[in-house]
Amino acid sequence: VQLQASGGGLVQPGGSLRLSCGASGRTFSINRMGWFRQAPGKDREFVAAINWSGTSTYYADSMKGRFTISRDNAKNTVYLQMNSLKPEDTAVYYCAAQTGRSFNSWGQGTLVTVSS
Repeated sequence: VQLQASGGGLVQPGGSLRLSCGASGRTFSINRMGWFRQAPGKDREFVAAINWSGTSTYYADSMKGRFTISRDNAKNTVYLQMNSLKPEDTAVYYCAAQTGRSFNSWGQGTLVTVSS
């Protein structure tokens, strides 16, 4: 499975961004898609995930209510809508695909910077 993430950039506090992650290759083997992020000097953390059919979503507690994960089945693309962004949301965001018991395919990351 190959993943291509995009949509990062510079946004002011309180603003919004939508990240996209396109999947190609053996997409039939994907169970779930997820977003993770890694801020400077910190460990990578889970943000959100969605099952491949799009019927179930999962969020880290700190993202609930501000972030929404969704997918477009026809485009094999997963989105992360991020609203009410805060400076502490600044990080490299990675999309990942789970084909077994863990997320084992990763995209290249897209940088989100929240700053005035």
